[in-house]
Amino acid sequence: MARSNKPLVWSLFAGGGTLAAFVVPALVLITLMAGYGYRPSSLNYQTLHAFAASWPGKVILFLVISLCLWHAAHRMRTALHGLGLRADKWVARTGYSVAGLGTLLTILYLIRIQ
Repeated sequence: MARSNKPLVWSLFAGGGTLAAFVVPALVLITLMAGYGYRPSSLNYQTLHAFAASWPGKVILFLVISLCLWHAAHRMRTALHGLGLRADKWVARTGYSVAGLGTLLTILYLIRIQ
């Protein structure tokens, strides 16, 4: 029986989908609140920068960004397949390469925050 990378791809897809389902609505709510002029004192620049500069904050931001990228890559792959684009190997390589590049860039940018 040939080995498959499907469990790895599906775990990243499922993790990203679950995380997006919990985090994205909260981000939309915070953005709407800020758009209407209500900014809680805990959402100022200094507090958010301190969170992003701490190692637990970097890990949380890394998980949120990278898992959402992998989820989006797999969702685009299945959507394009459903629309009739049958070049699955090309779509998979392109989408997962973009997600991998985004993950690497996330690591580089998070390391640079001090």
